[in-house]
Amino acid sequence: MTDAISFEEPWARIDKFDPPAVFDSLRAERPLAKMVYPDGHIGWIVSSYELVREVLSDPKFSHSCEVGHFPVTHQGQVIPTHPLIPGMFIHMDPPEHTRYRSLLTGEFTVRRTARLAPHVEAVAAEQIEVMREHGAPADLVKTFAKPLVLRVLSQMVGLPYEERDRYLHAVTLLHDAEADPAEAAAAYQVAQAFFDEVVERRRKQPEDDLISALVADEDLTDEERRNIIALLLFAGYETTESALAVGVFALLHHQDQLAALRADPDKLDGAIEELLRYLTVNQYHTYRTALEDTKLNGEVIKKGDTVTVSLPAANRDPAKFACPAELDIERETSGHVAFGFGVHQCLGQNLARVELRVGLSALLRAFPDLRLAVSADEVPLRLKGSVFAVQNLPVAW
Repeated sequence: MTDAISFEEPWARIDKFDPPAVFDSLRAERPLAKMVYPDGHIGWIVSSYELVREVLSDPKFSHSCEVGHFPVTHQGQVIPTHPLIPGMFIHMDPPEHTRYRSLLTGEFTVRRTARLAPHVEAVAAEQIEVMREHGAPADLVKTFAKPLVLRVLSQMVGLPYEERDRYLHAVTLLHDAEADPAEAAAAYQVAQAFFDEVVERRRKQPEDDLISALVADEDLTDEERRNIIALLLFAGYETTESALAVGVFALLHHQDQLAALRADPDKLDGAIEELLRYLTVNQYHTYRTALEDTKLNGEVIKKGDTVTVSLPAANRDPAKFACPAELDIERETSGHVAFGFGVHQCLGQNLARVELRVGLSALLRAFPDLRLAVSADEVPLRLKGSVFAVQNLPVAW
């Protein structure tokens, strides 16, 4: 296997839970492989756990939009390099990235997010009542996962949940590989205008939320505030609600693991980490660009080359995790890269864990006989796009 593979191959997920099978052969034969991107650019894809962590932690590999060759959008258009977008620190390198991220780090610590647990529990209880009122079968995505995560995240950020129609459409379209680019751009403009409006509200009447904290920081411009709000919402919503819904799906499909968890609820934290590793819903668009000629795994990565890393492949590497294709809630999962690695590791991972812990716990307590209302093969999957998800999850009890 010496030829460059197609950009499409590593995203051709066909199974309910497993990454594309091509990764098994790539890891064994060439964990650093050449890949042809849609515009003809020859870059690389990394599939082993060790090399994924090496690339993501090496400052010689940039995530900046000023130098990056971002090969393709969900719709297939090539993204040109462009100046840094103020506040959009996900596509920045230190020190710019560090400056913005440090403004938010304190809000997402383990201690700070743990204090949100009572609120998350209250929201979960309300959504369970919604499920009961709806009756079985119910779509767990629509009645539980999506509203739970959005209600918690919106309150923390400071976006009124009751006005979600003014910003949620943009989030949904951003992660939709089939969305019309013009429609997505228009929805994003509507959302940004709403963010500006909420900033003005908090300027007049501060509350205990992130937007108020951003308004209080006089060193930030309104453009920076708007883009930070957008980033928090777009990065924190669909990833977590998908992890929750697909996590429930995985447990309902693997009845032995569900039974073990029901028998010993103290295994919940370990089960969550294993579900994060096993599913790795953040499946796409983890790019870096070489800032200089760099040796990696015996190959020379040329300056300007794009290197794509596969988080799902790394989390299924047998060199790190024994029998990685099996879901085992009692396995040792430390070091998994479901939240990335290095300076860009997910800022909101502690909040996500709280939402997953509370959400799963509430469901298991409320519905001792929770089960799929259709066969596992009938659950519609969203296989393309940045987040692996179920479109809906019919459940009964």
